[in-house]
Amino acid sequence: MTVMTTVRTAIQKRVTYNRIKHEIATMPQETAIDVGIFREDAAKIAAKAVYG
Repeated sequence: MTVMTTVRTAIQKRVTYNRIKHEIATMPQETAIDVGIFREDAAKIAAKAVYG
């Protein structure tokens, strides 16, 4: 893997992490309750989804 590929992959993961975190943090409380998550856990959920 080249350095550029590694950097590109890291940037893509970070963008995905930020998008997921934002979507969870800003979803309506009723929706969050319906799917069984706490909006306050957005960072933890996003990290697990992207980075494993």
